[in-house]
Amino acid sequence: MNIKALNGFKDILPGEVELWQRLETLARDIFARFNFSEIRLPILEKTDLFARAIGEATDIVEKEMYTFVDKQVTMRPEATASLLRAYIEHGLHVQKPVQRLFTIGPMFRHERPQKGRLRQFHQMDVEVLGSTSPRVDAEMMAMGAMLLAELGLSVSLEMNSLGCPVCRPGFRTSLLAFLDERHQGLCDDCKRRSSTNPLRVLDCKNPKCREQVLEAPSLLEHLCADCADHLSGVQEGLEQLGVQYSLNKFMVRGLDYYTRTTFEFITGDLGAQAAVGAGGRYDGLIEQLGGPRGVPGIGFALGMERLVLLLQQKEAELTASGVDLFVAGLGEQSSRYGFGLTHALRTGGMRVVMDLEGRSLKSQMKQAGKLGVPYVLILGENELAEGKAVLRNMATQEQQELLLQDEASTVQTLVALISA
Repeated sequence: MNIKALNGFKDILPGEVELWQRLETLARDIFARFNFSEIRLPILEKTDLFARAIGEATDIVEKEMYTFVDKQVTMRPEATASLLRAYIEHGLHVQKPVQRLFTIGPMFRHERPQKGRLRQFHQMDVEVLGSTSPRVDAEMMAMGAMLLAELGLSVSLEMNSLGCPVCRPGFRTSLLAFLDERHQGLCDDCKRRSSTNPLRVLDCKNPKCREQVLEAPSLLEHLCADCADHLSGVQEGLEQLGVQYSLNKFMVRGLDYYTRTTFEFITGDLGAQAAVGAGGRYDGLIEQLGGPRGVPGIGFALGMERLVLLLQQKEAELTASGVDLFVAGLGEQSSRYGFGLTHALRTGGMRVVMDLEGRSLKSQMKQAGKLGVPYVLILGENELAEGKAVLRNMATQEQQELLLQDEASTVQTLVALISA
């Protein structure tokens, strides 16, 4: 019997991994533009960290975590709790009053696998710790929008405010009264949550529950003066930075630690899995986890599997291998010459592929087409004897004769032609 990957766990193969590399490279560049530093975190954490940070009544903690019960350790289902644990443990607030940190890596949730959602999935997680400024909220959303735009992806930004401990009690009372009138129409999970954590009902994905809460009261109508001012500041910042957004009163997110600003980047190109990234503010979480009092925070995560799916749906050039040149040698002498020239081209910084199996020209051209290379250098025995080769543009199918000089000159000529 062949052993296959576990359900919900996926191999990332050559041909796709290049998209992941492109995504990570661009993300690191943009994060650096905004002065973020990388932090690398362990996969296993104490189970209590996630129960305290995410909330014991959430789906993640109740149903989805991979936990080793005998050891009371859990494979991380998200990155924020782990990052804050490291921030507190190593006293990073002492080193710098405002920390800008990011991490990239795998997360684990026992969910039903579907398009864009796996049990091992990857996130790029970005956090700012130590600032209450609404401009930071706007800047975070602008940074996410910039990354998605430079990837060539079209998404929309939705945001909401979840208020704070001052303004939530009034909203909770209003929401409880609303849900009590519709109790029988809710799913079993929401019936239970309506008394313990009514905000979660607004986040339910059950169509019947979503229909029941269409007329639910909005937290935006219950914001205290400070939260209303903060929301206005965020909106002003987004408008100044030219970031388009819309308010969504139902956005509560699936984690209990959020306060004030929450947001999602939404696409219409992945079916039901519409969110490619999401986050928000969590001003009381660091203290809740045993850290210094009054240190605020805000962050967001982007789902890498979903971003790669979107890139794969785009034009062919986004899924090309990144190879500059394919060298096709016909016959032993041509292959021998091409073998040395290929190495010289690679030494000069070019990305070059050469067939070393002695296949026919037809087979090699087919291989080059699958790789999506822009140029093929054809080395035939007769042409080589005359000191010539043929350079084919794969997009236009145009060919030009190339004089083969000494190796260094040939490399220089090819670099100039392909880079033009």
